[in-house]
Amino acid sequence: MGMTVAEKILARASGLPSVKAGDVVEPKVDLAMSHENAALVINQFLEVYQGTNLQPNIWDPSKVSVIFDHRVPAESPKTASNQKKVREFVGAQGVGKFHDIRGDVGGICHQILPENGYVRPGFVVVGTDSHTTSHGALGAFAFGIGATEMASVWTLGTVLNVEVPATIKVNVKGKFKKFVGPKDLILHLIGKLTAQGANFKVIEFHGPTIRSMSTSGRLVICNMSVEAGATAGIVPADKETARYLREEAGVKGTIAPVVADKDAAYEKVIEIDVSKLESQVACPHTVDNVKSVASVKGIRVHQVVIGSCTNGRLDDLAIAAGILKGKKVSQGTRMLVFPASGRIYAQALAKGYIGTFMKAGAVVMNPGCGPCLGIHEGALGDGETALSTTNRNFKGRMGNPNSQVFLCSPAVAAASAVKGVITNPRKGAK
Repeated sequence: MGMTVAEKILARASGLPSVKAGDVVEPKVDLAMSHENAALVINQFLEVYQGTNLQPNIWDPSKVSVIFDHRVPAESPKTASNQKKVREFVGAQGVGKFHDIRGDVGGICHQILPENGYVRPGFVVVGTDSHTTSHGALGAFAFGIGATEMASVWTLGTVLNVEVPATIKVNVKGKFKKFVGPKDLILHLIGKLTAQGANFKVIEFHGPTIRSMSTSGRLVICNMSVEAGATAGIVPADKETARYLREEAGVKGTIAPVVADKDAAYEKVIEIDVSKLESQVACPHTVDNVKSVASVKGIRVHQVVIGSCTNGRLDDLAIAAGILKGKKVSQGTRMLVFPASGRIYAQALAKGYIGTFMKAGAVVMNPGCGPCLGIHEGALGDGETALSTTNRNFKGRMGNPNSQVFLCSPAVAAASAVKGVITNPRKGAK
């Protein structure tokens, strides 16, 4: 029996000729990522060495990346002190893939890793963030782990006791309608699978629609695979992967894709034709509460958010700016835009998108995760409703349990900002 992409990657990383779903392996890690929660990992890491004469050293600093993005700039003395602690630690350990709070090389961790070429096809990538699944867009096996597990990885360079997950194959065909895209596809899939429908499994994406999809779009669908419970989402590497890594991430040398065997065993296969798909919206308070935009049109929106590790890339901003150009955000509606990285911010500025947003009345924020989880930017008031291109809408997700969050694409978000109510981008904002 052949192997899936995840099985092949885990077999290689574990030094085994083959593995199958259900096997327990200990794969070597190619990249370990943390953000501000590296402060917790440091505490756990140092505890490993307590009572020994050993010097606490990371197994391979070149394979560790730390990126400040969740609380930037620091919103409190506690956060600032934790960030100071992390800076001192990564400096002492020689961690080279460190991205501080900077306008040029800073940004959200799940954008920074791809755009800097830190992730390659066939890699095992772990991160102390559930949306580490994003990096499966580059043909890697990427998944989230806790601080204690990460401390073990920093010490040993391997992940202990990993059960090889079964894989769900998703075949996607058809051409998207205007203003319908990858975000609508993944919302539709999550609604179909439910929030627990892919628990502890891998979602492997195939089909002509995926092959013609940009890496940006692939990052969207892999990012939100975890919202169906998946351990990882994977798009097998292909020509687009190589193009992105060489032309946009500046990677040189060999790029070796890992593809599934023709006789690979899948738990099930799901077929989707996107030519029939309309814009989708995830309604409060679960990501799998998915409806067509036509079913929720007209709902009053107090805040619109465009950005995040899901939809804060240049093509997302281009779509939103195209809809907003020459228009104004509706009175009584706030609009926040936060690009995924400093590089994307600069590109959007050069193309005039930032100016378009500001002229429309939007507030353009620094790259970071703030509004997505409502830690210190963009919190909602009691009874308010937000429409967001982010990835979660659990009660209290954007800072207030007495508010509501709807999730959508950049096109739906921009059209709705103009009207002040949830709007179909093909019919509104004209």
